[in-house]
Amino acid sequence: MVAKPEAPAVKPEGVKPAPVKPARINLNTATAAELELLPGIGPGLAQRIIEHREKAGRFRTVAELDKVKGIGPRTIDKLRPLVSVE
Repeated sequence: MVAKPEAPAVKPEGVKPAPVKPARINLNTATAAELELLPGIGPGLAQRIIEHREKAGRFRTVAELDKVKGIGPRTIDKLRPLVSVE
């Protein structure tokens, strides 16, 4: 008897995998390294975010980032879909 080769797995045409929603970075628990993954946030700004959080307490809204030196409305608009304040 001759073994038959297995047929390759066939994906139905037109079926796409569901998009994976990336997790948001929590401003109240993020490390400096995690904050640096955000667009426009370098080591200095990440440290200022953490220092503000330590002095003023938890962020209640993303808009409170405007209290951190170096973060303005345009940066907040870029970050809004990427961060949370849980």
